Amino acid sequence: MRPYLKYISKQFSRLILLLCALVFINIFIFITSFYKIVKTDYTKSSPLQVFSAVQDDCSISGISNSAQNILNKYNVWAIYLDLDGNVMWNHQAPSDISDKYLINDIAVISKGYLNDYPVFLHTNDDGLLILGYPKDSYFKLQSNYFSIKALRKLPLFLLTLLLLDLAIIILIYLRSKNKFISNIKPIIDGIESLASGKPVNLAENGQLSEVAESVNRASYVINRQNEARVNWISGVSHDIRTPLSLILGYSDKIKNQPLVDDEISKYADIIGQNSIRIKDLVSDLNLFSMLEYNMQPLELSYIRISKLIRSFVANIINEGLDEPYSLSLEIAPSAELLELNCNERLIERALSNLVNNSIRHNPDGCDITIELTTHEGRPQIIVSDNGVGVSKDMAGEQKKPHYFEALDERLDLRHGLGLIIVKQIIEAHGGTVDTPEVSTGYKTILSF
Repeated sequence: MRPYLKYISKQFSRLILLLCALVFINIFIFITSFYKIVKTDYTKSSPLQVFSAVQDDCSISGISNSAQNILNKYNVWAIYLDLDGNVMWNHQAPSDISDKYLINDIAVISKGYLNDYPVFLHTNDDGLLILGYPKDSYFKLQSNYFSIKALRKLPLFLLTLLLLDLAIIILIYLRSKNKFISNIKPIIDGIESLASGKPVNLAENGQLSEVAESVNRASYVINRQNEARVNWISGVSHDIRTPLSLILGYSDKIKNQPLVDDEISKYADIIGQNSIRIKDLVSDLNLFSMLEYNMQPLELSYIRISKLIRSFVANIINEGLDEPYSLSLEIAPSAELLELNCNERLIERALSNLVNNSIRHNPDGCDITIELTTHEGRPQIIVSDNGVGVSKDMAGEQKKPHYFEALDERLDLRHGLGLIIVKQIIEAHGGTVDTPEVSTGYKTILSF
């Protein structure tokens, strides 16, 4: 059975059990609430049972002592009429009971009431025995009788029962909801982790154990695919290094041959430059796969960030910038002593990508500035330039390049990995990357 069908079946079974339990509880409450009334109305104290017990001991001549005791026990009064409607005797009859009744009065009495007293009649050959009960004790019909107390209690009882059932249903719903949420939350978190490329290992227990098992299985398959992808990229990168080194070596040798004319030297230089681009791309692919699939833990250590940036800027300047470009550094006093738990090599790589990005997109030159400031007590690095600014194509570089997406209409959108890797590096350190719009040039804010 599929996991969701099994879960639905469990919930349906629990619903049936809940309904059966509510029926049982309602019956129990009804019996508890009306037991005494029912016992009074339909056992020895009931009008029919009392009538049956005393009718043979009552005649026109009088009432026996045993019959009187029964009437006294259950607070019942009695009168006996002869065939002419005269009261021959009474037992504890109320003061508003008459001594003489006409045939019309008897017709009214036969409907069940005498001066608002519920009464019960029994005809004998010599007269009529009438048993009377206190006012508001019974609701009397010709064919049956009902307890006034029970009738008055019934609406409140039904309302109470309804509220109790609703309370039980709500409590069970809230409990089931909380339990369901506690079971489904790890699965939702697991699915979100899968969506972000992180491995998942959920506990396979509870109501949704089958679903958790499916998520774990999907995580295992995806993780294996990611490992295979990283291994493939690493293998290809390794295999490319040797022929690239040969190409670079021979192109440099050809270019430096004294007898080679300028055109061949130019072609050799182009081969060398593009070989370096391929080498950089392979390096980018390796770094991208490592960060994308979290295959290797970051080696972090606390480093004074101002020292790291000064060293980076000094290396760039010492290696030599082309004449149209300049690189300056500004460090706020509040950020001078700040330390950052980071991978020094990766932070330098992110800064290098941003500087190279400004150089690549401004062939006519620009001024590049690196600022170290603080934001809410944490380091913030700002890399900006006064060049031509960001184009739509350049903005698209923060999306994955087409060779990491479906091979369809994206084939003409070949963006580099520069800004993607910057974003990956900063996010791996718990930071964020922001590229606000500026009037001139391009600005990237790295916040930790």
